[in-house]
Amino acid sequence: MTTIGYARVSTAGQSLDLQVDALTAAGAQQIHTDVASGAITARPGLDAALASLTSGDTLIIWRLDRLGRSLAHLVATVDQLAADGVTLRSLHEAIDTSTATGRLTLTIFAALAEFERSLTAERTAAGLAAARARGARIGRPTVWTPERDQAARAMQEAGATVTEIARAIGVSRASVYRHIGAQDIAQPRQS
Repeated sequence: MTTIGYARVSTAGQSLDLQVDALTAAGAQQIHTDVASGAITARPGLDAALASLTSGDTLIIWRLDRLGRSLAHLVATVDQLAADGVTLRSLHEAIDTSTATGRLTLTIFAALAEFERSLTAERTAAGLAAARARGARIGRPTVWTPERDQAARAMQEAGATVTEIARAIGVSRASVYRHIGAQDIAQPRQS
């Protein structure tokens, strides 16, 4: 059973010394570090720490925010550690997942993360509904303008194919079919 430590600071101007000293005092046999913002996805030190852990090992961190980019990411990481049989200890929050209290605390965090996701989804849906009620168009802007429609219909009357129309007005063939109708367009010329 190995005890691995992980420390992270956000900028190169910050020092890892405080975290490394605390992890060493807590019994970390190996310590992996990163100097990166929590929002940055690539964290080679964390990846190395997680890769070196096996069932029965312990991961020690200075604070929970050192481990996850967000509450949802933290919960996912903790869930993966638990599935792998790895204990997590956070020194600042005094959380130890080998105890019932530590597991309860992390379960509460998981519930909060789910609550946060639900609130975000509700706010997004409410915002979209309000925008629709104001008459706002949701989604990508249409490429089919009145000018393109007029040009496409003129080319159609002249006997142009869908491909010719699409290339000439700068839209996809699907847009031409959708707006003009396939039944009224000349078929490709046979050579």
